[in-house]
Amino acid sequence: MSGQPARGSGQGRPGIDDYASRVLDVVDSISPGNVMSYGDIAEFLGEGGPRQVGRTLALWGGGVAWWRVVHADGSLLAGHEREAVAAYKAEGTPLRYPADGGWPRIDMKRARWRH
Repeated sequence: MSGQPARGSGQGRPGIDDYASRVLDVVDSISPGNVMSYGDIAEFLGEGGPRQVGRTLALWGGGVAWWRVVHADGSLLAGHEREAVAAYKAEGTPLRYPADGGWPRIDMKRARWRH
């Protein structure tokens, strides 16, 4: 990975603003088996914050690998755990399983994509 968004400059995404397009470009650039937190993406872009990134994904993230964007603590997006865990297993994303059962968390030390 070169550390640059896959499509750059928000081009090729008609109908959405530049910030949202750049968020989606960064998500597109995260390699399978890796993740970034919402805050990681905002930091990478140098603007916005975790909530703005989350809002962008809520509105326009269906066409990208949304499961590769998680909370900073590795917890999964509520309501989408089943689909996300299936994607993580298929991609070999490092997971941490709780002793009492329940949904795993992403092992952020091993899975975080570094740009």
